[in-house]
Amino acid sequence: MCARRVLRSGPAAEIARSPLPKRRDARQRALAFDPMPDRVEPCLALLASRPPIGDQWAYEVKWDGYRLAVHIEPGAVRIITRGGHDWTRRFPSIAHDVRELALDTAILDGEAVALDARGASDFGGLQKALGGRGGKRFASEAIFYAFDLLYLNGRDLRALSLDERRKMLADRLGAGHSSIRLSEEVDADGAQFMKLACELDLEGIIAKRRDAPYRSGRGGEWLKIKCVQSETFLIIGWEASAAALGGIGRLLLAARRGSALVYVGSVGTGLTTKTATELRRRLMSLLIDKPAVTGIAKKGMRWVEPTLSAEIAFRAWTNDGKLRHASFKGVRDDADAGEIFVIDPVRDCAATMR
Repeated sequence: MCARRVLRSGPAAEIARSPLPKRRDARQRALAFDPMPDRVEPCLALLASRPPIGDQWAYEVKWDGYRLAVHIEPGAVRIITRGGHDWTRRFPSIAHDVRELALDTAILDGEAVALDARGASDFGGLQKALGGRGGKRFASEAIFYAFDLLYLNGRDLRALSLDERRKMLADRLGAGHSSIRLSEEVDADGAQFMKLACELDLEGIIAKRRDAPYRSGRGGEWLKIKCVQSETFLIIGWEASAAALGGIGRLLLAARRGSALVYVGSVGTGLTTKTATELRRRLMSLLIDKPAVTGIAKKGMRWVEPTLSAEIAFRAWTNDGKLRHASFKGVRDDADAGEIFVIDPVRDCAATMR
């Protein structure tokens, strides 16, 4: 069930009740509207070990896809990835359906996902639809789950509380369209919701402070709690194997620690013949003579420039800082650059997250 609070007064209520502005006559004085940002750096969720407690927190499903900002302007729609790439043409259904919302100007924050047979988000399925890293195909079946509204009808809403922004978002989406849906707030205790999400094999949940404004970056107003950890690591090499799918026995991975890279282990499961073959072709063009990470001695490995990043699911960390029970999910596109896992030097295996 979606829990919503009613706005009765104040600037947020006035914006929510305001009709769509008519096009201004050029002879009239310019109205004092807030300029529409060309791009907004997203608010990012901080990793937490357990759900927070208290009525000040709202909970949603954690979607596993591509973070997008949908910019709606008179006669134009732009779909911008977290990395700042314009992917409007790659999500034709979302671009078409968002025009049907009859919004004059708006910025929607959300996640594009592909759903599996159970209705859960499938990152691998979305990558396949898009043609993988660097692919040029379209994800016509992608669903956009909107979870925030940053700009509406000439007004910047980022200073308003989450509850106020969510109320306006729900009102504007209405019954929704085939590919535009509201990421619903779940009216439940955080611990119970987390337990249910894990039982359903979902990636996890998101907790957000109801009273918080929208702040770019990772300030702690949003938290993510995961059933199975999934992070982005750099590929620094691979072990060739004639018996393995696509010739890759395992990939060697690194995370960031300050300005340096640190080896965090390897992954050999989750690759298919097709993905491994394509990945090996790309890695062959990045060969270097020695590893990009110091203090690693692995004979028989092929080393590469640390420019390709992979999404890796894993269960835990070993005592010496290596991934445990790792599984390959996919290669992250340049559109999602900038979210390589960062190891906290104080806590060693905690990190700032996407």
